[in-house]
Amino acid sequence: MMRALLLALSCLAFAPAASMGQETRHEIVNFASLEGWAEDDHRAALDVFLSTCRDMRDPDWLTLCALGAEQRDNARQFFELFFRPVLIGNDDTMLFTGYFEPELNGSRYRGGKYQYPLYALPEEAEDGSWLARAQIETEGLLDGRGLEIAWIDDPVDVFFLQIQGSGRVRLDDGTSLRVGYAGKNGHDYRSIGLELVRRGEYDEHEVSADNIRNWVKRNGEEGRALLNHNPSYTFFREVSQVPAEKGPLGAMNRSITALRSIAIDPTIIRLGTPVWIEKEGVEPMHRLMVAQDTGSAIKGAQRADIFFGTGEDAGRRAGYVRDGGRIVTLMPIQRAYALGTGF
Repeated sequence: MMRALLLALSCLAFAPAASMGQETRHEIVNFASLEGWAEDDHRAALDVFLSTCRDMRDPDWLTLCALGAEQRDNARQFFELFFRPVLIGNDDTMLFTGYFEPELNGSRYRGGKYQYPLYALPEEAEDGSWLARAQIETEGLLDGRGLEIAWIDDPVDVFFLQIQGSGRVRLDDGTSLRVGYAGKNGHDYRSIGLELVRRGEYDEHEVSADNIRNWVKRNGEEGRALLNHNPSYTFFREVSQVPAEKGPLGAMNRSITALRSIAIDPTIIRLGTPVWIEKEGVEPMHRLMVAQDTGSAIKGAQRADIFFGTGEDAGRRAGYVRDGGRIVTLMPIQRAYALGTGF
């Protein structure tokens, strides 16, 4: 059956993505060159791939999705038979960072320490183009409009939640709610960590979420003003359909999985694609992941954000990741050979 399906896949027409510019190189490499490939848990990666592959509507992807569901006990063989590893890139240096699903303390009502709102998307921003963060924060244009989903006890938590794009709120009545991305104000993301480096407050290797948080809290109004260095502003929606044991929704509107889901630049790597990562650093990571999310700071062929999970421990691990390495995209055979050169 595998050989018959392999032949069927090879006959499907290939339509390259419009974003694959001529200046981007595509090199087919061998599975044997993927460091740690044989030791990975391919079954776990296949399960994550199957969670979103049904949303990839091209015939070759749908065929692979159907086949993968029948080959969970032969996951490594499935990937090796029907995919080829393709190194996509130009001269950019690989950068891995990490992200997580924060847990915040909040209330449905404003009062006491709960003073910092999570806003739903206002109609003015529905086209993805609106005011910068500083104006939204200081001019009160959203006051009194019923857009507040919850009130949070820490403005830095709100800021980091906007960067992460989704999170959970522990409410003061003992319940909780989950929020997900609803839209943005259309301004490009600017790193406040790099701004602190530029000011000489930290060396680049010292920048972490904890250090940024501590600096903002130590510096009062100057700290709050630092947050406005990033003009990008995220609006949320309440996400009630995702079970508590599942991860937050990614860009494919499906739950993502800790240490198996990765955010990439979707103009270069298609959402839903298996991606092999070789991350260097203090916590090396060689494993098969799935491109199921995006991020405003994730641009380029050799740029990726690893999802570490939910809560404080995941946030601590994610906050220290700023590592080199490489990512290798697993493409259906015909797509790989249409784009790449190699072995």
